[in-house]
Amino acid sequence: MDRRDFTKQVVATTAGMMVVSPMGFSQSVAPDRHLFRKGIMWGNIGYGQTIAEKFRAAQAAGFDGVEVYSHLNREEVLRAREETGLIIPSVCGSLHGKYPLSDPDPAVRAQGLEALKVTLEDAKAYGADTVLFVPGRVSDQVSYDACWERSVVELKKVIPYAEHLGVTIAIENVWNNFLLSPLEMARYIDQFGSERIRAYFDSGNVLVIGWPEQWIRILGKRIARIHIKEYSRKIADKQGKWAGFGVALLEGDNNWPVILQALKEVGYHGWATIEQPGGDSPEGLKDLCERLKKISSL
Repeated sequence: MDRRDFTKQVVATTAGMMVVSPMGFSQSVAPDRHLFRKGIMWGNIGYGQTIAEKFRAAQAAGFDGVEVYSHLNREEVLRAREETGLIIPSVCGSLHGKYPLSDPDPAVRAQGLEALKVTLEDAKAYGADTVLFVPGRVSDQVSYDACWERSVVELKKVIPYAEHLGVTIAIENVWNNFLLSPLEMARYIDQFGSERIRAYFDSGNVLVIGWPEQWIRILGKRIARIHIKEYSRKIADKQGKWAGFGVALLEGDNNWPVILQALKEVGYHGWATIEQPGGDSPEGLKDLCERLKKISSL
């Protein structure tokens, strides 16, 4: 089946199902008293073995949706979605780390581009309007300017397909030695001149180099989705950079009232998706959801 046939099939399959708004709300689900819809990233559902079991675990914990990985079994994901009634607001690319668009090898970049196309197709099939994507990484083998230039060239190739499917490619700020300031990320996004290239903002990832509220105000309407993640600079100073993530939500250095105010100022009111350890049991998943509720109602 070619991609044109795939798109026709997806449209037919999803007709009559829930409609997702540009900011990520299902129009069939009314917002509750909290600011956000409550999502959890696939990799943080540590309880359950099968796709269906993980969806049921997220549902039982009180989440409204799941951000699934790309390249899962689509039929199983769709069955789990229908069984639980959970929404899939976004899809996280599972292969952008393996096949970065910044790689010096054109063949690797081609594999990365193909993987991104599959991720976009997954999103379309699930009724999601956004994919999380990391465009490349800077290293001793890949210079900063080369990462920028190569990833831009490759992303421009896929923008027409994203526009055709109606799915946004949201660039996440991660520890890839690239896009290290909000001004730079804004410039990177703006150069494409397409509403289908936006930002996936992670609150925890920036704490090692800045303050989330400053990033939010600068990125503004460019933000398509947010990840809720905690980080402790104090723990990182004592135990190492990565150890900073080993802190529970509401117990790190995120100033949540200030962050929420910044999100309100830029008009963000969509999904808040947890990317946080601790969901390895029903009790752990429930605790994550309750902490997210507290954050969104501050």
